[in-house]
Parts: sequence; structure tokens; C-alpha cells
Amino acid sequence: MHAMTAAHKKLKFGTRVRVKNLSNGRTVVVKVNDRGPYVKGRVIDVSKAAAKKLGMMKSGVVPVKIWILK
Repeated sequence: MHAMTAAHKKLKFGTRVRVKNLSNGRTVVVKVNDRGPYVKGRVIDVSKAAAKKLGMMKSGVVPVKIWILK
């Protein structure tokens, strides 16, 4: 919840991903440490800490683009 982490259905645990909020242009780098999201149409769930940095606390769901980092 307080770490820069995320849940993704298929990426390996430990994979680092850059997430960009397409509504405001903010980006964060998170580490996949969980499975999910389990809601149809969602690609990634980010932690509360990452959501704050992305500026999506009020909306809860925003369009994003993700890049897998090496």
C-alpha cells in the first residue's frame, strides 16, 4: 500500500513497469508484486502510493500507458 508496487495478471513478480497517467502526463515506476486486476478491462492496479504520485486518488481509475523496464 505504501510502496511503489502494482498488480498485473501476467508479468513476472519483480518486473519493473513505468506507468503513465494519460489524463495528466504523470509517470511512476512500480514493481509487480501481486496478481490482478480482476475487473474486466483493467490492465494494472497500482498501490496507494503510486496512485497518489499519478494524481488519481479522486478518480480511482484513469487511462494509462505502461512500459516494461529492463
